[in-house]
Amino acid sequence: MLHTHHHLFFPSPHSHASPFPFPSATKILRSPTFPATSIRRVSSALRFRNRGRTVTNSAPNGGVSETENKKQPVYRAYPFHEIEPKWQRFWEHNRTFRTPDDDIDTTKPKYYVLDMFPYPSGAGLHVGHPLGYTATDILARYKRMQGYNVLHPMGWDAFGLPAEQYAIETGTHPKLTTLRNIDRFRAQLKSLGFSYDWDREISTIEPDYYKWTQWIFLQLLKRGLAYQAEVPVNWCPALGTVLANEEVIDGVSERGGHPVIRKPMRQWILKITAYADRLLEDLDDLDWPESVKEMQRNWIGRSEGAEMEFCILDSDGKERDMQIIVYTTRPDTIFGATYLVVAPEHSLLSSLVSMAQSKDVKDYVDLASRKSDLERTELQKEKTGVFTGCYAKNPANGEAIPIWVADYVLGSYGTGAIMAVPAHDSRDHEFALKYDIPIHWVVMPEDKSVKFGKAFPGEGVIVNSSNTLVGLDINGLPSKEAALKVIEWAQKSGNGKRKVNYKLRDWLFARQRYWGEPIPVIFLDDSGETVPLRETELPLILPELDDFSPTGTGEPPLSKAVSWVKTKDSLSGRPATRETNTMPQWAGSCWYYLRFMDPHNSKELVDKTKERYWGPVDVYVGGAEHAVLHLLYARFWHKVLFDIGVVSTKEPFQCVINQGIILGEVQYMAGRNQDGNLISADLTDMLNEHNLERIPEEKVMKSGDSFVLKENPDIRLFARAHKMSKSRGNVVNPDDVVSEYGADSLRLYEMFMGPLRDSKQWSTSGIEGVHRFLGRTWRLIVGSPLSDGTFPDRTVTVDDEPTIEQLRCLHKCIAKVTEEIEGTRFNTGISAMMEFLNAAYKWDKHPRSVIEAFVLLLSPYAPHMTEELWSRLGHTKSLAYEPFPKANPAYLKDSTVVLPVQINGKTRGTIQVEETCTEEDAFELASMDEKLSKYLHGQSVKKRIYVPGKILNIVLDRKNIKVGVQ
Repeated sequence: MLHTHHHLFFPSPHSHASPFPFPSATKILRSPTFPATSIRRVSSALRFRNRGRTVTNSAPNGGVSETENKKQPVYRAYPFHEIEPKWQRFWEHNRTFRTPDDDIDTTKPKYYVLDMFPYPSGAGLHVGHPLGYTATDILARYKRMQGYNVLHPMGWDAFGLPAEQYAIETGTHPKLTTLRNIDRFRAQLKSLGFSYDWDREISTIEPDYYKWTQWIFLQLLKRGLAYQAEVPVNWCPALGTVLANEEVIDGVSERGGHPVIRKPMRQWILKITAYADRLLEDLDDLDWPESVKEMQRNWIGRSEGAEMEFCILDSDGKERDMQIIVYTTRPDTIFGATYLVVAPEHSLLSSLVSMAQSKDVKDYVDLASRKSDLERTELQKEKTGVFTGCYAKNPANGEAIPIWVADYVLGSYGTGAIMAVPAHDSRDHEFALKYDIPIHWVVMPEDKSVKFGKAFPGEGVIVNSSNTLVGLDINGLPSKEAALKVIEWAQKSGNGKRKVNYKLRDWLFARQRYWGEPIPVIFLDDSGETVPLRETELPLILPELDDFSPTGTGEPPLSKAVSWVKTKDSLSGRPATRETNTMPQWAGSCWYYLRFMDPHNSKELVDKTKERYWGPVDVYVGGAEHAVLHLLYARFWHKVLFDIGVVSTKEPFQCVINQGIILGEVQYMAGRNQDGNLISADLTDMLNEHNLERIPEEKVMKSGDSFVLKENPDIRLFARAHKMSKSRGNVVNPDDVVSEYGADSLRLYEMFMGPLRDSKQWSTSGIEGVHRFLGRTWRLIVGSPLSDGTFPDRTVTVDDEPTIEQLRCLHKCIAKVTEEIEGTRFNTGISAMMEFLNAAYKWDKHPRSVIEAFVLLLSPYAPHMTEELWSRLGHTKSLAYEPFPKANPAYLKDSTVVLPVQINGKTRGTIQVEETCTEEDAFELASMDEKLSKYLHGQSVKKRIYVPGKILNIVLDRKNIKVGVQ
């Protein structure tokens, strides 16, 4: 679903002398469309047109080339191309945003604001990335100005598969690729003026960092939270490697389309399930989006139920000495269980299959081994299965029920087997209908309108559920009470027990990759015993390799580093072999927020005093795609560190904000008929991109709620915005935007597009609008440009005392901007500043005190321009630590009030008066009011009762009242 965002258009940057006809904030936010004549396209290369000047070749950062200087003067809305590099150099040279490490004043309040740190890909940033970064930067700058100690760091999640794949394809070492990408990302971020403390920069690939990732692994190992097990993985024989679930699509590898099978391999696993209850319970205290908390609750999937034992029958119907244990959350429905299902990987399956069914079952298990867990459990997919040829006894009613094997049951969940109740579970119902299995209704819904043609999964009153032979009768009981009674019966009779279960699985922690953190354990050659490295041996440094390709045997690429792999136990001297699996990319990102608190500590992961001061993270901003795994893994590690005394808080991130995505510009589509003529897109037979044709924006116009072809308005167009991607050619590079409009314009536009948490679509027209707003701000304070296009090195402010009206205008703006920053509603805060600017353009004079306050208000959004203006206003220091303006309540009240007027005790009308209005002035205004004057004309006033700001009561002499007036 696309979210509407709002566009604003400004007059020419040269029309600085006239008041700016800017609509009110209400109109800004309600404007659903923009004139088609204002639409401009950004091509995939984004060659921005330069307006109002001749340019043959622009210099970096929007600078003016030599060729350009030889031609005509360059007229800009304001000289961002000079201002922005200047202040970026100033901040870097003076380390303006450095947060002291050891000598910080801990009596001041702290504010730790953090971005989910990026993976530095070769593609660099696109304009979607700075959305969250700008939001956190505004918060960081605002809190600094409020007197907080602010921690606002940046680093790199730099291990990972893309660099390794690039290394395999090109022979370039992943470290070289990664460092080059980091340099590019860092330069791009600095060009946007983010106030990061670059002294705290960290990267997960540095041994000084991953030493402590390895240290955490050793603590997990000591506490039994890291263990090895044979588990099924996605093995691709052609690629010779294990693939993650996300790399397998429809049973083949995403890269190359090769067949993938499920194969058991020895893996390192972390016991996150030991923390399932705490991970669930502590969600309640977090200021996170409710949707994210619900996703984590569902992922953990805690359920209370029972494990029930079903005895397996032989071919004569007699009980064998073998049971299948199933887990169910609905023991109240046990009388409705008409078949069992075991997972294809269930350990007892081979013992269950009859000779007649053995081939069918084997073929089915082979087929299931090629599917990922996600593919197997997708609800919309048709359920498949094979009868094993074997039966089990339902312990509640004694019936023999068939045992099936089906891939919609996972061996990793519960016991790998379920009792199927097709009357009360939609998956089981679909399966039973397909394979003609009986359906027994055992729960009667309280809602009598429910029809019996499909499964009823809800609770109700139990029916058809009694067996005196086994002593179980739950007829007539409500579902919850019946479930408790079944569990009690099962425990007494030995047929089952109460059980709490979780969907959450332990965390598969090993990767058959080169580019990752080495796992700090060795295996003794003579005994195979696993021996952890001593903490003094850390970091275990990743060895250099020239060949990163998979071995083809299942052994990880690290096994090629023979001299590194073969080692000795440092204590006993016995020959040993190193672990050649590496940690997953998640490892380094699980705890990086702690290292930012104390990035240069070589003796411990984080100093306890610093952690107690800075923890937890106050605001954590990132994409919703990390809502479950990253946040869950980080919470798990944090709780382990809490248990061993490394951290002082139960949770790492107090507040999480998911920013929306920025979509590419709107693309307009029409169809073509068989004759090759354009037709309305909604008339095409198949609505897909293969028979829709893209229409250039200059040929499009708005008509009512639709977009149509200019030359033929009868042809209606589809208007769509897509996620930015190279394949669609709609990626916008922030470097190009900064070069054309400046970093402050990009920052301001991304905040003005709409609410931070909503998805929004990019529009070049929109960024032109905020760029003009900044130009008008500049000219209001600095004045008009000179004849050569440059601006005077001064301001036009005056030292006069501001008027009451100017103060009211300023303080209303201060109140609104402050409120909106606190609520992360940055777009409406910008609207308030735009309204202030409109009002300021109508003033004859611009008092310095008012303008300085406005510059400080704007500074978190547009830091480069405001630093320059602050300097021109006569200040010698950066404004980064100047107090943020505070609204004076005295100026927030309206200066006029509506005063009710009574004549002889009856309200006859109202007048608008100043709060300080006298009785005489109020009476005079009433006498001049068209409605009230007819009651007063020619009358004698006996007395007046005046309560300032509340009421004026005029008592007339009744002797002289004209007949008919009353």
